[in-house]
Amino acid sequence: MTTSTKPIAFAFFLITLLAGCGGGNKPASGPGGPGAGAPPPEVDVITVTSGNATLTQDLPGRLQAYRTAQVRARVEGVVEKRLFREGSDVKAGASLFQIDARTYKAAAESAKADMEIARQTVDRYKPLLAIKAVSQQELDLANAKTKQAEAALIRADEALENARVPAAISGRIGRTLVTEGAFVGKGEATLLATIEQLDPIYANFTQSGADLLRLRQSVNAGKLKRTESAKVELLLEDGSVYPQPGKIFFTDMAVDPGTGSVSLRAEFPNPKRDLLPGMFVRIRFPEADAENAIKIPQRAVMGGPQGQFVMVVGAESKVTPRPVKTGGMAGGDFIIAEGLKGGEQVVVNGLQKARAGTVVKPVPWDASAPMLNPPAAAKPAEKK
Repeated sequence: MTTSTKPIAFAFFLITLLAGCGGGNKPASGPGGPGAGAPPPEVDVITVTSGNATLTQDLPGRLQAYRTAQVRARVEGVVEKRLFREGSDVKAGASLFQIDARTYKAAAESAKADMEIARQTVDRYKPLLAIKAVSQQELDLANAKTKQAEAALIRADEALENARVPAAISGRIGRTLVTEGAFVGKGEATLLATIEQLDPIYANFTQSGADLLRLRQSVNAGKLKRTESAKVELLLEDGSVYPQPGKIFFTDMAVDPGTGSVSLRAEFPNPKRDLLPGMFVRIRFPEADAENAIKIPQRAVMGGPQGQFVMVVGAESKVTPRPVKTGGMAGGDFIIAEGLKGGEQVVVNGLQKARAGTVVKPVPWDASAPMLNPPAAAKPAEKK
């Protein structure tokens, strides 16, 4: 190549390079191309409907063992053996401790010998009484001594039996309070351990006397119906619902003047011993039945400076806030007293994407699906 042709070749190379990089006045991409707008975000919604609902109230409570028995030494002596494993289940009548029984065994043998002598004396006196060799008074005295000897033998046998300390009830036994070699029962029935029956288990809780009065007034006025259900649910500390329902065991007939509340007790099955005495729980207590009630998931209701509200998908799939007023709870749902009439699409999941005025794509809510970016749930409106 000559020197005169080099500038022409270089200019041709630049033109080719610019053509490969694209022109400046290229038309915009069509639908779906890189320049297209993002699709509207999906949000989970429910369509509001009315129906029958059972109003509930979540009340704090504490668990208590169904039965509790203290294991105590009923005779004095030195503990020789512990016959159970701490924290295990024991059966009623099973031996738990062995107290040194040598003294009681000797006493029982001595009482048995005294009884035999007394009986032999009576047997000798009976034929002698017929020939007037002994008096009736002497025979009566011999019979009395025999009865005394029999009673002494019974007491000695009981003491010997009590040296082996039994379980009064079936249940789970806790830690032992004494060790082998400890002297127990001197002047008092020494506490050795405690047994608790855990299946079933009690849940003690209280209800406000004012709430109870307001509920009865609503029932008497015909606004609500008295519920026939005696079943209650137990909520664990992590918010999960215990899988087995319980039942109301009793209700106090009076209001505690100190607290203004009524004491209640529920009973729950506890076959796996998941529930333990002393645990703090919440009891979901049925109060009354309501007809034509509107209920929505608690997560759908939010709170703000102006009060409670929900996000509704309206015309043209746009989201708008809707003020509401809650009137209580039905399990994990809010009862809506004001703000919704039925037929509205309320956002339940994806509320972080459902800003006011935003166009969204509503899809039916799957209650079993995990919640995305859950907002702070609103509290129930105060009852007046």
